[in-house]
Amino acid sequence: MISKETIKNLAEERISELNNGLYIVELSVSSANVIHLELDKLKGGVTVDDCVSVSRNVEHNLDREQEDFELHVSSAGLDKPLRHINQYIKNIGRNIQVVLKSGEKIEGEILKVMDEKLILESKSMKKLDVKKRKELVTEYHELPFNEFKEAKIVVSFK
Repeated sequence: MISKETIKNLAEERISELNNGLYIVELSVSSANVIHLELDKLKGGVTVDDCVSVSRNVEHNLDREQEDFELHVSSAGLDKPLRHINQYIKNIGRNIQVVLKSGEKIEGEILKVMDEKLILESKSMKKLDVKKRKELVTEYHELPFNEFKEAKIVVSFK
C-alpha cells in the first residue's frame, strides 16, 4: 500500500513550486491504492491546470511496476462541507450553515476566523416581548471548531 505521507509530500512539493495559494483539503488512500486528493486555493478557484500539475507530479514519482494505483485529484466542491481553516478564511463575508454536534443549526455570515473558533453574524425576524410585531434581530455567535459536526457554504442565487 502506498503511504499517505508519500502522496502528501509529492503533492506539497508541486504546490510549493506553483506558489499560488493552493493547499490540500483532504487526502485519502484506500487499501486498494485508490488515492483521492482534494485541493483548494486561498484566493480564487482551483484550475484544471492546478489539478493536472499536482496529479502529474504524484503520478510521475510513483512506480506502477512496484504498486498499481488509481489517482483522483480535484478541487473542493462548493457542495462539500468546509474542512480546513483556510476555507473559512477564504469565505469571510459569506454565509454558511453550521450544524453543531448538539444538532443545533446556525446560519450566518463569517465575520472573523481564529485558530480555534469563528464568529458568525446572523439576522432573523423575531417577535420581541415588548412589541407585537416582528423585528430584525442581529445576533453574534462565537463557535469553537471542535463543536462543529458540519459547516457548508449557503449558496444563494439572488
